[in-house]
This record gives sequence, C-alpha cells and structure tokens, in this order.
Amino acid sequence: MNKTYQNILQKTTLNMAKDWLQIKTIDMHTGGEPLRVILDGFPELKGNSVLDYRRYCKDNFDELRTALMFEPRGHADMYGCILTPPNDDEGDFGIIFLHNEGYSTMCGHAIIAISTLAIQMNWIAIKEGENILKIDAPCGRITSFANVENGKVTGVKFHCVPSFVVGLDYKTNIEGIGEVIYDLAYGGAFYAYVDMAKNKFDFDLSPASYKNLIKTGMDIKHAVMESNSEINHPIEDDLSFLYGTIFIDNTKQNSGSDSRNVCIFAEGEVDRCPTGSGVSGRMAIHKAQNEINIGETMTIESITDSVFKGSVISEIDYGPFKAVIPQVEGTAHITGTHTFAIDPNDPMKNGFILR
Repeated sequence: MNKTYQNILQKTTLNMAKDWLQIKTIDMHTGGEPLRVILDGFPELKGNSVLDYRRYCKDNFDELRTALMFEPRGHADMYGCILTPPNDDEGDFGIIFLHNEGYSTMCGHAIIAISTLAIQMNWIAIKEGENILKIDAPCGRITSFANVENGKVTGVKFHCVPSFVVGLDYKTNIEGIGEVIYDLAYGGAFYAYVDMAKNKFDFDLSPASYKNLIKTGMDIKHAVMESNSEINHPIEDDLSFLYGTIFIDNTKQNSGSDSRNVCIFAEGEVDRCPTGSGVSGRMAIHKAQNEINIGETMTIESITDSVFKGSVISEIDYGPFKAVIPQVEGTAHITGTHTFAIDPNDPMKNGFILR
C-alpha cells in the first residue's frame, strides 16, 4: 500500500497548537433550523443572572460569537446557544441565544433542541413519559416537557413566558411596496406579524421567494422600528426591541396544517422552522381575535414544511396587557459534534458573512 495513504489511515487525530482556542459543540436542528450548542472551551461568563451573562458575553467575547456563527465555521443563517447557571436554585440551567446580529431574548426551537439534548446527555434523571425542565432564558423562565418512550425523546413541548398583543392592524409604508398592515405582538420577543391576505406582495412563502422574503422582511422590520414607539416590554428594558417580521399565509403544503409562518429575524436570517417564540405571539393574537380557545391546538408549518403545534394554556394579567401562556410543541435531532479551533494567527479567525 502507498506509504502516504497508509499514514492517512493511521494518523487521523489532529494535534492542535497550544495557543489555539478549542471550543466543543454539539450541533442540532429543530424543523431544519440549526442550533450549535456550545459546551466546552468558551471563556467563563460572569454575572448573577442570564441577562448578566448575556451582557458580559456581548461586552467581552462577541468575537467568539461571530467566529462560531459566521463563515467559515457557520453561515449567514447559523444559530447557537451557551448554557449558563440558572437564575435561582429552582431552575435547571440558563441559556443564551446567539445569531448573526447578536443575542436574542427567546428561541423556541433552541428550547426544544436543548431539552432533547438534556435527555440524550443524561443531564437530568430520566424517566419514561414526561420529563420536566426549567430553563432560564433572557426573557424569563421556560418550562419544557420532554416525552420519553423506550428511552428516546419523541417530542418536546414548552410553556413560554406571558405573551401578549401590543396592537392589531398597524400600518407602515415601505418604499416600492406601499402601505403594509401588521400586528405587533410579543412571545418572548417582539415581532411584526404580516398577514399575506391583508397585503399585496408579488411573492409567496415558498423557498423560491427566499430573497424577496429577506428583503421585504427587513424593510418592514426597519420601518416598524422607526414608526412604532410601542415596542416596550412592561418589565425589562433589555427585551424592548423588534426581533423580526413574520409572514403568515393560509396557503400551506401540509393538509393537516392550519397556516404557514416564515420569520425573517436578526440581520436577515430566515427561520427554517415555524419559530417557537413567533408561534407564542401568534397564540396571543388568535386568542385576542377569538380564533382559538384555551386547550385548542393550531398546527403551523414553516418554509421547509416542518411543523409546530401551538395552543393556549391559560390567560394572565401581565402589566397593562391581557397575556396568554402559550404552549409550543416540536421535535429536534442531533446532526453532529465539533471541536472548533481558533488560530490566533488566522486573519479570518473572527469570521465573515457573504450572502
């Protein structure tokens, strides 16, 4: 056998230089939306709460966010998370969400994925049937329920933070489109919800419209940010920003679905799944419009035809708002593991994005 090829077969472990930072991750997806779970090698975050850890990460290690989310290790639509201590002893752990623009306040697909991973990794004592996790996100405590059958996770549902409608049928003007009608609601993050039936667009919510969805979604996001002064969380100022635009259409691919969601968030990311926090906000909208009752379920599909189930568990007064506690259900899968190396001499060590 050729000697060089023999060496290739025998020497498959890379000896990394001592000055290279090594960060270990487990990669997953929920309905096609990626999640890079950062488990080892990331510098220690300081603080006393998830919001503290989030601020500390942003102020001190933002270049590692871009290194792990951007190319060449990630891509323009990459998403990730870091696990932290919980806010108090009643929680299991905390979680910080990362993406191409920065740090989000809530992420339903990440909650579904990390709950699945918690079972796979035996982070909690596992039993057949329902396993409960209490996860502290920047927006507050999320309770998730991982169902286990024969030792395997068959699905995860979570109860989101109080979700509410700020207002319905707002209007804003977009250059080249004209007037756009939208609803403003919060489901752990603020979104502008744009019903395709109420507006005139020259695209649909299929993968073929990918570029149009990004451009129009970002145009709407920026217009709403400039024109609407009501994007204010009643308790926490750090949550008071518009995260994205969600297009809604009753034209769907799955016969069992009620409608389709396509979310454009952060800096033009396209959510591959139906968006857990977006579905949470939708539950508040549908309850306010008497389109769903407590205990009823809606099935919402994404641009990849993956599906979440949404429902309303209860109603609650939350500051000046009549809020709901939504439930969102989906499934997640592991796609691989990584040990990323960050060479201090690499001119592209902090990443870049081409779209």
